Amino acid sequence: MHRLVQIVRFESARKLTKVPKEHPCSNLYGLAFKLEIHVEGMIDPKTGFVVDFSEIEDNFESLKKKLDHNYLNDLEGLENPTSEVLVEWIWENLKPKVGNLVKLVLWENEVSRVEYSGN
Repeated sequence: MHRLVQIVRFESARKLTKVPKEHPCSNLYGLAFKLEIHVEGMIDPKTGFVVDFSEIEDNFESLKKKLDHNYLNDLEGLENPTSEVLVEWIWENLKPKVGNLVKLVLWENEVSRVEYSGN
């Protein structure tokens, strides 16, 4: 069994709507996200791949168009786009396209990340 990890990046603006007004995240701010997409499987003897890395990135492309350089709060389901909510939203939208998806790791900066492996 092999585990592959494809990293994609996107930049988004957000504000968290369920924190007190004194909280810094109640203000509008931007983040440069790094998303690790983990897939797992056996090597296909015809191709030598578990999955082609470009296929993973291609399957993320429609989501990237929604997320990259956009205001997350405007997207349905992301009205309060904490990183926990965002990584679940990405999972729900990516899992049907990447059947062997096993985990997502969403970095909001170099020291803070959230990991999600489905329900």
